[in-house]
Amino acid sequence: MLSAILEADKIFLYGVGRSGLMAKAFAIRLVQLGLDVFFVGESNTPMVESNAVAIIISNTGQTMSVVQTANIVRRIGAKAIAITSDPHSKLAHAASTNIIIADRIPQNEQMTHCAPLGTVFEQATAMLLDGLVPILMTRLGESNDSMRKRHAIWV
Repeated sequence: MLSAILEADKIFLYGVGRSGLMAKAFAIRLVQLGLDVFFVGESNTPMVESNAVAIIISNTGQTMSVVQTANIVRRIGAKAIAITSDPHSKLAHAASTNIIIADRIPQNEQMTHCAPLGTVFEQATAMLLDGLVPILMTRLGESNDSMRKRHAIWV
């Protein structure tokens, strides 16, 4: 995924619900790194072109819009990287590259109370993506100071 991000002219991120929030959080960091980044579905998002990469996040990998997004990205000739927990999902099948995050924890009342629904997947995804940031900083020659200049404007 690192090389795809570094080689792409544009980077697109997409997910629905809390997976979408993980995608948006990573998109913000990539913008702060000075990369050309868009979240699929926003009004200012351009068309995907063949020299782009789309990182598509879905725990189940079955959400219709994420599967459709991966199919469109691949049809255009761009790279579609799926982050999902199911290697046999429709999203995993549609993507050119898969990153599988196992979210299987023992399902008992105490565990589901502490980590309901896709919480484990979402947190693991956030840690994976945030873990890429220091590597990207090094490869791009970025620092906290240079990234801060692209941070939200403080009033």
